Amino acid sequence: MSAHWAEPGCFPIAEGIHRIPLRLPQDGLRAVNVYVLETDDGLALVDGGWHRPDTYRELSAALARIGRSPDEIHDVFVTHIHRDHYTFAVELRRRHGCRIHLGVDESPGLDAIRLLASSVPESSLRELRRADAADIAARAYAESVAEPFDPRDWEKPDHWLRPGSVSLAGYDLRVLATPGHTKGHMVFRDRRRRLIFTGDHLLPTITPSIGFELGSWDLPLDNFLRSLTMLRDDDDQTMLPAHGPVGGSVGRRARDLLAHHDHRFAQIRAVVADLEPCTGLAVAAALTWTRRERRFTTLDTFNQMVATCETMAHLDVLVVRNMLTVKDNDSVDVFSIAH
Repeated sequence: MSAHWAEPGCFPIAEGIHRIPLRLPQDGLRAVNVYVLETDDGLALVDGGWHRPDTYRELSAALARIGRSPDEIHDVFVTHIHRDHYTFAVELRRRHGCRIHLGVDESPGLDAIRLLASSVPESSLRELRRADAADIAARAYAESVAEPFDPRDWEKPDHWLRPGSVSLAGYDLRVLATPGHTKGHMVFRDRRRRLIFTGDHLLPTITPSIGFELGSWDLPLDNFLRSLTMLRDDDDQTMLPAHGPVGGSVGRRARDLLAHHDHRFAQIRAVVADLEPCTGLAVAAALTWTRRERRFTTLDTFNQMVATCETMAHLDVLVVRNMLTVKDNDSVDVFSIAH
């Protein structure tokens, strides 16, 4: 299944739970997993998907394989605010009146999206300028401003989630706050089945982007590492991720990601030692990216933006840990080794 996890269908996961991959055209992630939970009252979803012209047809066809339909959906529990998780939940509510639940700490980000009323990643552009990557910021702005934006996709949820139990017939679900990928990211633990719907917090083969959202930059990587630490001992819990195949130990994957970031910290500190004083862009350009170890110059504009922002997130944590120093040089941060 790992080689074909994004193929259309409705796949049984556990008693009463199915996985539906919904396509993400022109996106390297290929698909987003929407999980269907059969309840006494109909169906509940974990994550909603991306509102595109074909999404409703895809979901309907998948549900038909188990004799169900979208009009049976009464609740959608969304792990975080990104459009491939949230916007189709809003469309389902518009069509069928289901309730949407979203982490309370996503509220400022949602307000910012509604106020900006475009797909421009303003906060990421700010970080690019701080990294001395104004050229990438200009290209990213030009590409994002051309993307379609429908304000109806960003209507507010019915209920703001906080950590604690979820009332859902037939399930013993608990909400856990896992900030980092976004400020209000949530995961959902099914205690009876020993499953965790991990959203983008834990993915089986890649590391999630850090801080790709609107709003203030409040050490998102530090938050992410704390959230990983909270799950590092959950070896008996099985991972149900938003992208990629299901399975694998939650605890083991959390430890793998913590080790990955420790390695990345060491790499970044070595680059700074070699180049100091240096900017975030200079550090990002000296690193390789993705599992294929691609050079920074081979990445497209969007991924250069993500790579630079993730580099800044690592640099900021190293400054807080007193391993690097930073100076503001005409609104561009310059980093050196702390002595």
